[in-house]
Amino acid sequence: MHKKLIVILGPTASGKTSLSLKLAKKLNGEIVSADSRQIYRELDIGTAKPAKKQLKQVKHYLINIKKPNQHYTAGQYKRDSIKVINKIIKSGKVPFLVGGTGLYIKSLADNLEIPEVKPDRKLRNKLESEIKNKGLKSVYNKLIKLDPEAAYIIDENNPRRVIRALEIAIKTKKPFSQQRKKGKPLFDILEIGLNPGEKKLTKIIDKRVNKMIGAGLLKEVKRLIKKYNKRLRTFDAIGYREMIDLLDKKISLKDALKRIKINTWHFAKRQMTWFRKDKNINWIKNQREAEKLIKNFLKK
Repeated sequence: MHKKLIVILGPTASGKTSLSLKLAKKLNGEIVSADSRQIYRELDIGTAKPAKKQLKQVKHYLINIKKPNQHYTAGQYKRDSIKVINKIIKSGKVPFLVGGTGLYIKSLADNLEIPEVKPDRKLRNKLESEIKNKGLKSVYNKLIKLDPEAAYIIDENNPRRVIRALEIAIKTKKPFSQQRKKGKPLFDILEIGLNPGEKKLTKIIDKRVNKMIGAGLLKEVKRLIKKYNKRLRTFDAIGYREMIDLLDKKISLKDALKRIKINTWHFAKRQMTWFRKDKNINWIKNQREAEKLIKNFLKK
């Protein structure tokens, strides 16, 4: 394989953005986002998007490509990312795939055949009604009963993800987690993983959430729900759902902060459970280790 792709992955808040920017600048690279929340315009603070200054320093792709009320699937992501990665390679630059959305990364690394299941509005309305009456846990338990492996890849607090996974399992009569068949490799891939460790990651998450609040996350959410329906599945993302609950006076600011930190931490743990299954990941401690791996990889 002459088409080389470098993947920088890890749990949320592990330092992927900072490292990838340094590496891309140094190694003539361009960055393709593998973050299922950063695809949406106007969701900036809560998704920890690279700053405008950083986006100018290194060219980025698949960030701000959809409005919050537009539908976007993993299958669409796979097609779009292959297109831009090939474009980067053709231009003579090095493509860096950077993010923490495991399914996005795996769709490329393993050339997964992702089932294209059209949304079933009737089924979705039924599941949404059940969530309203019995709580999200009820629908999530249905998913886990049909597909125990989904516990590792679906955020149990994200109705959009839970409903979609259950919808696919019901419509195809197959577990969502088992519907991803591997194809022939698309690229020669080097996977580099960041894992600061639980203690350090907890501190980083605490600081990041405090910084988001200070940067105006509440204002961002207020602006978004004035423009769009606050019940949009896009707003079920961590940080947004808690701020909406705060604005609806369901919880206090103190509770919202606490919930964002706890939910982010649980999400990071699920990400690590997913990534640990991949034996191709090279876990590194610093930039120097990453550079050495990449330089050797590009020489091959």
